[in-house]
Amino acid sequence: MRKRRHRTRAAHAVVAAAVLTTAGCYAVGDDASGAGTAGRASRPTATPSPEWNPRPRSIAAVGDSITRGFDACMVLTDCLEASWATGTDPEVNSLALRLLGEKGTAERSWNYAETGSRMADLNDQMARAVRRKPELVAVMAGANDACRESTAAMTPVADFRAQFQAAMNTLRRALPTTQVYVASVPNLKRLWSEGRTNPLGKQIWKLGLCPSMLGDADALDAAAVKRRDTVQERVRAYNAVLEEVCAKDRLCRFDGNAVFNYQFSTRQLSRWDWFHPSRDGQARLAEIAYRTVTAKNP
Repeated sequence: MRKRRHRTRAAHAVVAAAVLTTAGCYAVGDDASGAGTAGRASRPTATPSPEWNPRPRSIAAVGDSITRGFDACMVLTDCLEASWATGTDPEVNSLALRLLGEKGTAERSWNYAETGSRMADLNDQMARAVRRKPELVAVMAGANDACRESTAAMTPVADFRAQFQAAMNTLRRALPTTQVYVASVPNLKRLWSEGRTNPLGKQIWKLGLCPSMLGDADALDAAAVKRRDTVQERVRAYNAVLEEVCAKDRLCRFDGNAVFNYQFSTRQLSRWDWFHPSRDGQARLAEIAYRTVTAKNP
């Protein structure tokens, strides 16, 4: 999902929540006759925890090229209309369209994701997003932390945790009652197993898409198997971090690994790079997000 600077013919592509808060006030009334001194005595009142609102009225999205709709419409290009989070394409039926409608999406949804970004970039995106004071922030980030030139270059899990926590802290300092939806990192190993069935897709991958997982796509030797398994375990570790950090925040919902576990096929992959989601893939991401955000229970 790293955005490439140069187009080539061979690159058919590259890359591959209002909150209810109530405070009760209790007092001991005067006696029935009204005589004597007033007997009012204030009691401490407890403010209930904010409740999850399944119909937020504004949305900001942060993350990477998936949330930008990269390669969903044409080669080497962000396609915001096809974004699962804030897109306007009725074929995708984005999270924003489902929650806000067409007019609301145009007026009260914002996309601060950046193609090629990693978790280290999320804090800056969040800092921009909070200026809009959205009722929901949608997060999808982490794939580029695993998609590196080698397994050694992948973001360490401890760093990934610190970076995600920093972004959440930035949000909470500014907007303590904004809700957060966090999508799991997609299953990169399934991406390899599905995409490698297409000869053109494998050729495009050779241009440098996610080499830690997709490099030497046909290699099945012990070293290649170990390399892919290492990436897969790192993605699982990233998803565990997302779940754990989110669980500490009462207004954060993780998707329960729904994105990671989704059994996508090549139909959900971009025909430009066999790596990013196609419009159909973006629609599936929107469905998962909407289901998570509107669920009665997390």
